[in-house]
Amino acid sequence: MSFSSQVKEELIRVQPEKPCCMLAELSAFTQTCASLRLAGRGRVRVVYETENAAVAKRIFLLLKRRMEITPQLEFNRHKRLGGRRLSILTVPEAESRKLLIALRMVQESDSGPVYKGLPRTAMTRRCCRAAFVRASFLGGGSLTNPDSGYRLEFTATEAQAEALMKMLEKSAIKSKTVQRREEQVVYLRRGDDVVNCLALMGAHRALMDMENTRIGRDARNQANRARNCDEANLKKQLSVGGEQARAIEMYEAAQGLNALPGNLREIARARKTHPEASLEELGQMLEKPLGKSGVHHRLQRLMALIREDQIQGGEHKDDQESAESDGHHAHEQETK
Repeated sequence: MSFSSQVKEELIRVQPEKPCCMLAELSAFTQTCASLRLAGRGRVRVVYETENAAVAKRIFLLLKRRMEITPQLEFNRHKRLGGRRLSILTVPEAESRKLLIALRMVQESDSGPVYKGLPRTAMTRRCCRAAFVRASFLGGGSLTNPDSGYRLEFTATEAQAEALMKMLEKSAIKSKTVQRREEQVVYLRRGDDVVNCLALMGAHRALMDMENTRIGRDARNQANRARNCDEANLKKQLSVGGEQARAIEMYEAAQGLNALPGNLREIARARKTHPEASLEELGQMLEKPLGKSGVHHRLQRLMALIREDQIQGGEHKDDQESAESDGHHAHEQETK
């Protein structure tokens, strides 16, 4: 069973008790699952269709308990849906008008009923907003498995999408829309918005599962970042230690380490022997152990002295080469 199906199974068990919440759920189901079948002369029937038998049962009970309407129930195999069974609830003509008026989809006038097309029931109460969003998800929603990311969707028409977004906004949940084929899709991408929507609908078990997944994912991400940081520091440490060791070896070949002051000679030998060691480890190798700061200071002094010697050595070499060149030129003049 998919995570989305698990959430719907949990939501089915959340029963609205207040008449206003029942009407809010019926309003949402009418938007997502129902169609109007015209029979001429202003007559119309409301027909609900759903693949989910539990949703069909919920609509049936809501109509009976809240509106005292008993719809006709039948089943049909849908060829385009791979032979899956559709539950079809048909509300009789006389009772369809009663339902549409209650949902404010129809307004009576002197010239006859005026069809508004979309329920405009006020949703000022949080309990009604929760019922409306819950039924919208049951009727046409889906949720990605949290292991793969965060995305909660509602399929709707353009007018229905606008109403649903306003409903979510009243509950401090940010949503966006995208066109997909002939439908509008209202979707949530931020983890906090998905969690808040689950809480609003009453899917508390799914909320806990998602939060546990989020905690596990955050822990793995932090561990990966720490590991990457440690690896980067180690590479940097090996690179710097190797450069220092090579510089010390070149100095030793040219001058010998005995020319160094005692404390620098000790740290030079330790670094040359252990180029991979950290500053803390080098400090523990000395006759009088030093901390990280002390070792860093000594190595800086050592590298500065080596660089200074290299510069002086380069200048001496240049002077010697210049003198040899001048001597050679003078010898050529005398010969001539």
